[in-house]
Amino acid sequence: MNPTRLFIVRPVATLLLSLAVVLLGALGYQLLPVAPLPQVAFPTIMVSASLPGASPETMAATVATPLERSLGQIAGVTEMTSTSSQGSTSLILQFNLDRDINGAAGDVQAAINAARSLLPSAMPNLPTYRKANPSDAPVVMLALTSSTRSAGELYDLASSTLQQKIAQVDGVGQVSVRGGSLPAVRIDLRPAQLTQAGIALDTVRQAVSNATQHGAKGLLQTQGQNWSIDGNGQLDRARDYQELVVGYNNGAAVRLGDVAHVYDSVQDVYVSGYYNGQPAVTIGVTRQAGANMLQTIDAINAQLPQLQALVPADVTLVPVIDRSPTIRASLRDTEETLLIAVLLVVVVVFVFLRDLRATLIPAVALPISLIGTCAVMYVLDYSLDNLSLMALIVATGFVVDDAIVVLENVARHQELGMRPLRAALVGAREVSFTVLSMTLSLIAVFIPLLLMGDIVGRMFREFAVTLSVALVISMFVSLSLTPMLCAYALRPKPHGAPVPRVYRAIETGLARAQAGYLVALGWAMRHRRLTLLSLALTVALNVYLYIAIPKGFFPPQDTGVLMGAIRADQNTSYQALKPYLLEIAQKVKADPDVAAVMASTGSGMFGSRNTAEFFVRLKDISERRASAQQIANRLGMAGSRHAGIQLFMMPAEDLHIGGRSANASYQFSLQADDLDVLRAWTPRVEAALKGLKQLTSVDSDSQTGGQEVRLDIDRAAAKRLGVTVTDIDNLLNNAFSQRQVATLYRTLNQYYVVMGVDSARASDPAILQQLHVVTSSGAQVPLSAFVRFASGNAPLSVAHQGQSATSTIAFNLADGVSLDEAKRAIDDALQRIGVPSTVQTGFQGTAKAYESLARQMPWLIAAAIAAIYIVLGVLYESYAHPLTILSTLPSAGVGALLLLEATGTQLTIIALIGILLLIGIVKKNAIMLVDFALIAERERGMSPEAAIIEACRLRFRPILMTTLAAFFGALPLALGTGGDASLRRPLGLAIAGGLAVSQLLTLFTTPVVYLYLARVSSASNVLWRRLLRRTAV
Repeated sequence: MNPTRLFIVRPVATLLLSLAVVLLGALGYQLLPVAPLPQVAFPTIMVSASLPGASPETMAATVATPLERSLGQIAGVTEMTSTSSQGSTSLILQFNLDRDINGAAGDVQAAINAARSLLPSAMPNLPTYRKANPSDAPVVMLALTSSTRSAGELYDLASSTLQQKIAQVDGVGQVSVRGGSLPAVRIDLRPAQLTQAGIALDTVRQAVSNATQHGAKGLLQTQGQNWSIDGNGQLDRARDYQELVVGYNNGAAVRLGDVAHVYDSVQDVYVSGYYNGQPAVTIGVTRQAGANMLQTIDAINAQLPQLQALVPADVTLVPVIDRSPTIRASLRDTEETLLIAVLLVVVVVFVFLRDLRATLIPAVALPISLIGTCAVMYVLDYSLDNLSLMALIVATGFVVDDAIVVLENVARHQELGMRPLRAALVGAREVSFTVLSMTLSLIAVFIPLLLMGDIVGRMFREFAVTLSVALVISMFVSLSLTPMLCAYALRPKPHGAPVPRVYRAIETGLARAQAGYLVALGWAMRHRRLTLLSLALTVALNVYLYIAIPKGFFPPQDTGVLMGAIRADQNTSYQALKPYLLEIAQKVKADPDVAAVMASTGSGMFGSRNTAEFFVRLKDISERRASAQQIANRLGMAGSRHAGIQLFMMPAEDLHIGGRSANASYQFSLQADDLDVLRAWTPRVEAALKGLKQLTSVDSDSQTGGQEVRLDIDRAAAKRLGVTVTDIDNLLNNAFSQRQVATLYRTLNQYYVVMGVDSARASDPAILQQLHVVTSSGAQVPLSAFVRFASGNAPLSVAHQGQSATSTIAFNLADGVSLDEAKRAIDDALQRIGVPSTVQTGFQGTAKAYESLARQMPWLIAAAIAAIYIVLGVLYESYAHPLTILSTLPSAGVGALLLLEATGTQLTIIALIGILLLIGIVKKNAIMLVDFALIAERERGMSPEAAIIEACRLRFRPILMTTLAAFFGALPLALGTGGDASLRRPLGLAIAGGLAVSQLLTLFTTPVVYLYLARVSSASNVLWRRLLRRTAV
């Protein structure tokens, strides 16, 4: 049976089918979304809860813990972390990758409802949740600035008008507003005047709340008309509250303006934002899952003139961060790399064939296979990203292999005098099994990767499937279109025809190379033990290099954006932090590689008052010499020169694993049931890690040194005076919690009336001495009559993992240090200081994913080899021949690891994919030799030694051609430049190094292994037949 016959004898149908594949692929290419990396959905839900005025410890005990107990019962939760800071708690739940996020959201809402009775009744709202994806960084960030308007007005414009308009743009996911808070009426009470007037703080709160109502008032109806009822029950402005009567003193009305400063301000005075040193509100935009990132960004940019028209003329909307230039540059570099790879592969084929018509036949397989793959990518909801384009680049060196094998065999038959049509039928039939074997065994490499259920499997599934689809299409093209074109377009060169001098030189060089190879092969066959020893040495060298080479998780990206934070001493107030923030922002902006700086306090990743977050846009990579990581290290060192101030910077990357927010790229956690034990060991571990030269920017989120005023209540005295603990809590809550005492309802939004003690007085603990509590009899008693005041330390935040207290130490890697080296150094440091078993330690986020990958690396390689062996064993119906083919692998591994080591490139997941590909590539050479040798033995009666030597002689040029095609297809990846070249380079280096070394060794080791296994197979067959005869007797 000849599977290619139908396509050869029906050329029109074959051409039209190929054209259809190209047209469908071109359509799919136009419809594919664009992204920097494959979209991997981390099912994550963030739960937020607030209790204004509550300390971090109170939030952790009364809010976080009840929620954790309820949420922890949800099925599929892989990690639950919480952070409680002043007045707020944030919980992050991560689910396994197969969990439906919508179903998980329903379970979260049910768990919140179940915990409702356990939560404090004073909470202004029930906890809320939102679906999130930690790997989704903002694709666009805008700044709203004005020299005349207040921060509250800017925030109101952003949240009430712009946020909704931007959210309506196609492809937009979440729109977040930072750097400010809504306008509010603020009431700053004067305790001395209140005491003088005999009015309690809670009396003022009730008076304000009762004076501001906006409820339903009903409807008047008669037989003919209706009247709605409305009134001025709501006070809108600060001036309206000045005359509000809050009580009476000796029969005289006491108005709010007599005992308080009432003014229009903002809801939270501890939140601020800046753009290049100027007050600003920032808007961050993420894309929807599966949306085309470039189209989404372009749509937002197209809306900017309309958005600017929605705000007053004295307000400016500035695009600060726009990911589209870096993404376009990266994709442009990748596409250029793809074109260069295609051209190099075609040139290699032409050099070997030296015939334009013959070169075009395998060259046609390139566009059909690559373009046709795009149609399948669209059906599978894939995207055009760095990984899928890398798969297409690598495929350029593979997809011509099958066509070359077919072409070379057909051309050989034509040169022997066979007619073109007959030569195509015979030649294609002879190598069809070879083509099938090469393709299926290469695809088998990815089977273990496709079966991985973790982030690595999800991330690289798109790469593996894209490359596999290209190979399958290539196989069909080589068994259909290629032999048909050979039958009707390929003609042998007439004898005696003039040959250009260049062609003669190339032919002479190839002939000498082949002759030299055959001489060297003869020596290897005479010294088979030495040849096998060299094979054994390559196996040992592989093990050594694998252990010695630096390892990492994912190559660093340069997205042109940095993110980070400044942290002041734990007792630093917001007022003291602000000038430091502006000074450091100015210094960062002055860096020659920085284009823009955004900074904010109180509204981002870091909830404590002594921290502020930064977003930095770098200049285009063509305008700077340093990488994003180098700039981050430089800025971090420069910004930390202030006493008591630390600046942490890290590159913003598209791959973010884990839901934790930290000041550095990698995290290490400590967890203990005993909070005192955790607080004792966290600084010791942090100090040990700071002493490691492999780490930089070591920082712990454990801040236990904040100042606290502790109240020791004399309960007996309080009871005698008629004061309850609830009265004390209400007093302090009214005074210091920025308590929302009334709501103002307006057309576009709702605003609050916020009450507290005058901020100038509230900054001094001595204000507590001036506060008075109203007793049950109506008398006012000073707080100091039954309370003793003492100062102490308290945490600025409390973190939980699961339901246990935890602390996280973040760190970056020093220049030239791999994640594997850092991990070993940390493990050694922990062993030296003797961390007790009561403290559980472990890596989190990206470092935890690397740990998992490091454990799986050897098994992935072993599983890929096993998969190839099984496929080849099934195809050849032999136990021995697959071993011959797999004997080519050690030399490829040595070449890959040597080149990675020589270039200082870490063994990351990208390089590992390159090694897995090598397993599939280099065995193609052995397949061509083994197939030809088996046919020669079976059909021509040759001995195994004569057959394998004849195979080496006839297959030398096809092997050399296909290897060089794959080598030059990977070379542009290894030599590439640009922002994301570091992402592609390890793949190219691994393939190029492996091919170079394997080409030199396998042409000698494969024949020797073939002969030894042929002897073993023959002997085992004899023994098997004897055993069968004895059994029959």
